[in-house]
Amino acid sequence: MNPKRKQRLIIVLFIVFGAATAVGLVMYALNQNINLFYSPTDIVEHKAPEGTRIRAGGMVVEGSVKRDTQSLTVTFDMTDYANNVTVTFTGILPDLFREGQGIVAQGEMNSDGVFEAVEVLAKHDENYMPPEVAEALEKAGKMPEQMRAKGAQPL
Repeated sequence: MNPKRKQRLIIVLFIVFGAATAVGLVMYALNQNINLFYSPTDIVEHKAPEGTRIRAGGMVVEGSVKRDTQSLTVTFDMTDYANNVTVTFTGILPDLFREGQGIVAQGEMNSDGVFEAVEVLAKHDENYMPPEVAEALEKAGKMPEQMRAKGAQPL
């Protein structure tokens, strides 16, 4: 083989190998940062992976919020009006968090079937429901009529 041709082949192989390595690293990084959304029904049906960070959303069940007097731990139930999931969160909840409101929580499922949230996001006004929550409630056929009247339609 001609030395010039051999040198070009080596350069092309380095470029291909470098590009493949870069694409592989990008895919690995993206895979680690993906947070898929699951409704309480999906979680109860074991569609949500255990020990992997996910987002879960629903409505906070009336009368389910229990605060630990010794720490900032809060336990509450989240529902899509078909199934309930127990959520624990340690930290300061958003000011707009209250029973009967739509929330999205980020965290992971533990082996006991409890969702351990590391972040809780609450809606920002009376006419807003997170799109994922609205879509999950609509899909389950459980969208509350008062929410539909307020304009909480899925996108």
